[in-house]
Amino acid sequence: MYPPHIKSPGPRKSLRRLLEKPGIIIAPGVYNPATALLAEKMGFDALYISGAALTGSLAMPDLGIITLEEVALLTRWIARVTTVPLIVDVDTGFGEAINVMRTVRLMEEAGAAAIQIEDQVLPKKCGHLKGKELIPAEDMAKKIRAAVEARSSGELLIIARTDARGVTSFEDAVERAKLYLEAGADIIFPEALTSLEEFREFAKRVKAPLLANMTEFGKTPYITTKEFEEAGYKIVIFPVTTFRASMKASKDVLEAIMREGTQKKVLDKLMTRQEFYELIDYKAYEEVDSRVSRWVDEHLSKRV
Repeated sequence: MYPPHIKSPGPRKSLRRLLEKPGIIIAPGVYNPATALLAEKMGFDALYISGAALTGSLAMPDLGIITLEEVALLTRWIARVTTVPLIVDVDTGFGEAINVMRTVRLMEEAGAAAIQIEDQVLPKKCGHLKGKELIPAEDMAKKIRAAVEARSSGELLIIARTDARGVTSFEDAVERAKLYLEAGADIIFPEALTSLEEFREFAKRVKAPLLANMTEFGKTPYITTKEFEEAGYKIVIFPVTTFRASMKASKDVLEAIMREGTQKKVLDKLMTRQEFYELIDYKAYEEVDSRVSRWVDEHLSKRV
């Protein structure tokens, strides 16, 4: 068995086919290949490459600062070690309609199963912060139409996110979602709804596969995946949870080292060497190296 960086881990599963199956799709946010591999091995059926988590891991704010090439590179790295569908946050599409077409092509090449485009003005903000601005709905429809025309097959799904609820009104969010569906969006993502009742009402009025964002410390109360499913949603993302958990755990460990001069008291908070080696299939790397070395030794012995 070859390790994932030497040989592709296998054919990528289809998000479109997952949408056709019963049950809700839970997609945790990931921001590097190691977290992605861990999430897949724990049994998650899809992964969300979060713009907020990725920019956060680069010590930058979620203001659309990250570039298309950086997001494509990370997507490619994660695609190398996973087989589950990757939902990729591409912010506002990295430009206008014609720029979105290039974004689609690069995301397809990188291994994305779906891309999420939002209807904010640059510099965009986290969907749960104040001060957001929206582009005209018709401009967002152009971006969606451009994305649909640019994809090489129907396997890449287009997710249209609207931030209207926190800027204009719930009604505007509904009307924008309907327009975005007419433009060709496959999935609708209503951002920053403020109650389970709003999620239910949105699902009643917008007939499409729906994605819900269950982020922390935002405007949306904590709703379970079961409640989202019963409300009519097909995908739930947890975009920044693993990043926040990693940062908090690292802070606690660093404080302990500074305070105690040793990590002995926090060993229970660490993934062991053996656990990590099993995650990345360290043994397979050793086997490849040994096999190559044996071949060379045997080949050289025959030449003598």
